[in-house]
Amino acid sequence: MMASMRMQCADWGRTAVFAAATGIALTAALHAPKAQAQKYPITSGQRATAQQVAQRGVPLSELAPNAPDKYVVKRGDTLWHISGMYLKRPWRWPELWGMNLQSIRNPHLIYPGQTLYLIKDGGYARLSTSPAGEPETVRVTPRVRTDSLSDSALPTLDPKVIEPFLEEPLIVDEEALANAPHIVATTEDRVLMAEGQRIYARGPADAPMQLGPDKPRYFRIYRDAKALKDPETGEILGYEAHYLGKAELLRSETPATAGTEQTPASDPIPATLQLGLTKEEVRAGDRLLPAPPREFLNFTPRAPQVPVAARVVSVYGSAALANAAQNQVISLNRGARDGMEPGQVLAILSQGARIVDKADPDRPMVQLPSERNGLAVVFRTFERVSYALIVEIHTPVRIGDKLTNPQ
Repeated sequence: MMASMRMQCADWGRTAVFAAATGIALTAALHAPKAQAQKYPITSGQRATAQQVAQRGVPLSELAPNAPDKYVVKRGDTLWHISGMYLKRPWRWPELWGMNLQSIRNPHLIYPGQTLYLIKDGGYARLSTSPAGEPETVRVTPRVRTDSLSDSALPTLDPKVIEPFLEEPLIVDEEALANAPHIVATTEDRVLMAEGQRIYARGPADAPMQLGPDKPRYFRIYRDAKALKDPETGEILGYEAHYLGKAELLRSETPATAGTEQTPASDPIPATLQLGLTKEEVRAGDRLLPAPPREFLNFTPRAPQVPVAARVVSVYGSAALANAAQNQVISLNRGARDGMEPGQVLAILSQGARIVDKADPDRPMVQLPSERNGLAVVFRTFERVSYALIVEIHTPVRIGDKLTNPQ
């Protein structure tokens, strides 16, 4: 009985140190794990890897050359930054988590204020939340705060870089945008509209824009769906709608009435919406689609479990862009049906040039091999298309470049 109580107290202490380190109420810490597990699930493969590695750690050869013996997690850190600090290959984060499976039970839930200790023994290394040889005991000072643990957990990538792209790219079929509600007019027929101003829109005859408990209230504004073609086959993978901004439905539209002898006919009255943040001008004819559900930023960086042979379809943001740099978003010709998932890390291979061998008297054409150019992290997937953020790069990424499993 006493041993059981000591184990429970130790678990409570480990939970409480997270709360103390981040200024979070102890009550929230004790009730948060279940909700957080639903938001940030651990796959069976990640857990199996962690359990295997947790038995003794990872080989010293897998550590980054300058892996620190002690590190205090700071606000602004990301999982990608910390895993890259300790491992030569950052996408092997499940193994870094597995170095101390008992103390770091969920790789998504690491907080500012935690201290990580690197312990080396017998040719292997593991992480711990206490120095070598010391028990994991913590002095806890309760505080009354209302912050959420999940709000303080480290994101995988910098939210300022990735968050806008979680809402903007949208792949639709050929008819979806054409049949979506359209903007009829803007306030006073202005071309440039600011946040808080009103616009007017109508839905198709069989689906007018209406307020209601089961009706969408928040919308995204799009224009000109662009065909995304597979660089290898030329097949159209889908249509990427050009994102303009956000809007909220304030008032339902009213259909026209035919009129009778007693009542005159009336014209239809469009729905009223209020603009949110916009990236470009909004004008009559632009289309409205329901806002997608909120996606969580935290996912574990990892190598795909299936072979990947993808190519860059486009650089997001402008049809005129042919090259992409670090922290830019690219679309790929592989999607959910091909096994692509958010969090997968892919190696970028720059295409070798096709040149003339001038040293050969026959001057034949030769194809130079593709070379490793950097890394990209998949963050959003559709059926046949995925979007990835370039996190490491040496030379600009071009349309048609290959992406494969990292080595």
